[in-house]
This record gives sequence, C-alpha cells and structure tokens, in this order.
Amino acid sequence: MKFFSRPVQWWTAALVILCMGVMDVTPAAAALVASRTSGVTSIASSRDADLLVAQRALEHKVVAQKLRDYGVTAEDAQARLASMSDQDLHQLASATKGLPSGGDGTGAIIGVLVVVILVIVVLRLMHRDVVLR
Repeated sequence: MKFFSRPVQWWTAALVILCMGVMDVTPAAAALVASRTSGVTSIASSRDADLLVAQRALEHKVVAQKLRDYGVTAEDAQARLASMSDQDLHQLASATKGLPSGGDGTGAIIGVLVVVILVIVVLRLMHRDVVLR
C-alpha cells in the first residue's frame, strides 16, 4: 500500500538531503575566552580577604545559631571582627576554612550502599551466587 505518490517521495527525499546539507555547511569554532572581572571587588589587602572569609563563616546557619545560643548578636560579632588585629583575624579566617561546608556524611554512606547494590546486581545478572557470612 502506497501512502505518497512517486513525485512526493522524490521531493521529500530532496528536501531532506538539502536540509541535512545546509546544517553541515558551517564548521563549529571553539576557543578559550579571556577571563574578565565580574565587577569591582572590595578586596584590597589580605586583611580584607580574611575579614570577608570570617564574615561568610558567621553567615552559616550553624555558626549563627551557636552565637545566638551564647547571647551574641550579629551586630556584636561584626563589631568584634572589625576591631580584631590583623594576626587574630588571619588566625580566625584560617580556622574557618577548615569548617565543613555542609552535610553529615549521609551522602557518602548512600554512595557506598549504591555501589554495593550495583555489584550485587551485576553478580546476580552473571548468575553468580552472593553469599554473606
């Protein structure tokens, strides 16, 4: 059973060939793009960089909650940061870099469990017996 006549099939084939040929005319060009600053930065010295790191650490939910538990307001903490010496501020910023960025390790546990389950599934697909003793 024919759905289309011979001329319609021919013109459809010609149109598809033409479209495929036009799509392949221009070659793709790729290159590295020069980096540029995204705006004016306020970091002019190492003290400003350390102050920024310490302020970002104070913005974490856990740190902010602990400060509230001890009765320290955010304004008091900011004032104390501004009055710290360069050496103390650098020491505080260095210590905050070691803070965990989030999570409690459940992602790692889930990842290990997924790998173990995948190994068991692959072994079962290969008709191997999995015996846990």
